[in-house]
Amino acid sequence: MTEEKTQTGAVADPWELAIRRIMIFSLVLLVLLAGCGWLFYSWVFVRSVLIGGLLVNVSFWLLQRDVHGLVHKVSASEDRHASLIRLQKTQFMLKFFARLVVLFLLFAVLASRMTIDMIGLTLGLMTVMFSVVIIGLSTGLCRMPSKV
Repeated sequence: MTEEKTQTGAVADPWELAIRRIMIFSLVLLVLLAGCGWLFYSWVFVRSVLIGGLLVNVSFWLLQRDVHGLVHKVSASEDRHASLIRLQKTQFMLKFFARLVVLFLLFAVLASRMTIDMIGLTLGLMTVMFSVVIIGLSTGLCRMPSKV
């Protein structure tokens, strides 16, 4: 992967660039899926793709923001007390599980209020996963072992 410069002129972290590319690719994939659904299927399918895609993209964005914050808090703590690091990890995990509960409740409310196409919803939810796999393999940040 080539080094890219940020707006300030500093060389950006390859992991941050990969996350940015994942987000962009995921949104482009979501638009393509919604466009194909509009052409070949129904409005219910398109709406389901958009609901799944938007919820999973927002969740992924919040997760990467929380992970970034956790890494900076742990690395910036000067005293490096195990109890402080454990507390920050616990707070992160509580946020993570709270986000899952909120997502479940949103899906439950949406499913009770409107018709949802499960295939479209699943495709929308898989946009981030496809993006992670494609960007991860194309950038070379994740390598397959030579012997399996």
